[in-house]
Amino acid sequence: MSTRIAQRALCLDDFEEMSRRHLPRPIFGYIAGATERNASLADAARAYSELHFLPRVLRDVSPRTFRRTIFGRDWAAPFGIAPMGMAALVAYRGDLALAQAAREAEVPFILSGSSLIRMEEVIAANPDAWFQAYLPGDSTRVEALVDRVAAAGFGTLLLTVDTAVLPSRENNVRNGFSTPLRPSLRLFMDGAMHPKWSIGSFLRTWAQHGMPHFENSFAERGAPILARNVLRDFTARDHLNWEHLALIRRRWPGWLIVKGVMHPDDARRAEQEGADGIIVSNHGGRQLDSTSGPLRILPDIAAAAGQMAVMIDGGIRRGTDVLKALSLGAHFCFVGRPMLHAAAVAGQEGIAHAIRLMKGEMDRDMALLGVNALEELGPQYLIRTGGTGA
Repeated sequence: MSTRIAQRALCLDDFEEMSRRHLPRPIFGYIAGATERNASLADAARAYSELHFLPRVLRDVSPRTFRRTIFGRDWAAPFGIAPMGMAALVAYRGDLALAQAAREAEVPFILSGSSLIRMEEVIAANPDAWFQAYLPGDSTRVEALVDRVAAAGFGTLLLTVDTAVLPSRENNVRNGFSTPLRPSLRLFMDGAMHPKWSIGSFLRTWAQHGMPHFENSFAERGAPILARNVLRDFTARDHLNWEHLALIRRRWPGWLIVKGVMHPDDARRAEQEGADGIIVSNHGGRQLDSTSGPLRILPDIAAAAGQMAVMIDGGIRRGTDVLKALSLGAHFCFVGRPMLHAAAVAGQEGIAHAIRLMKGEMDRDMALLGVNALEELGPQYLIRTGGTGA
């Protein structure tokens, strides 16, 4: 990564504007946008801005550490990289870049079921990677995919449960992005205006690896991104129910996480069905618009979660955001879009820089808050103001 990029990217938000200039409009819009009026996307971030700190002073904070253990593994920080589909369309071999950067930084990486690189390649690059599945309500296909994930060597499986049907992503239509990806004059012109992406990511992928396919939607290889029937990989999920989670629990030998929980009763049911953890998430605002920001419901879900690990994603952009979530009951946090923007700008080195920025913020923030260990955090350090500061 060039010194110029490092100097310009002083926080995670800076990567978004740099990504906007680097990517064709349809690809950038796919990353940055959400659903309908983007109300859920906005509320996820707004919830963090409405909480401010009550720091303590004159404490020796020299021995501070933010390492955290979850699912039997000690990590260098209490945050990781959330699953993001089609990362390899945004950056050359994007899933591998994310996986390798996470491995070097000792933070978790979750591979999306909508990824374009085979899970077997990704787990070879990062043996600690987790896998996130989108599953139809079809027991045979559920069992086959679970068996493939286990055979690949993953130890942690996530079931995303908030995608019963496809939402109305109007921003994708307005920006010219579609699934399947349709060649058009508009897309060609956008690509011509962004030659670094066209040559360094898209054409390089095509030349060296052929047309990208959805590699991990099912046990078998999925459709190519240009195929007319690709939507079949993203539908038929409205039959998925708690019985399928119970089926997965019986068949899956590793850690099992339910992603997309936004109600305390669903947290209780997930524990009853044997889940080891949940991720409080509104899917980055990409499913049901006007779903609450995850941070707002986090305390209630944490109280209902029993012995499960409680994690959260959505709206996290700063070390202070991580500390706020941990203070309200989260054990771990995940960051999505900023890491994909960083990958678009500078590949694995960009992601590594983004992780370093977050770690640096956490170190300073803990010292200024007056805590030495994450276990010291709690609601006593927060006050709700309803303001817009960070």
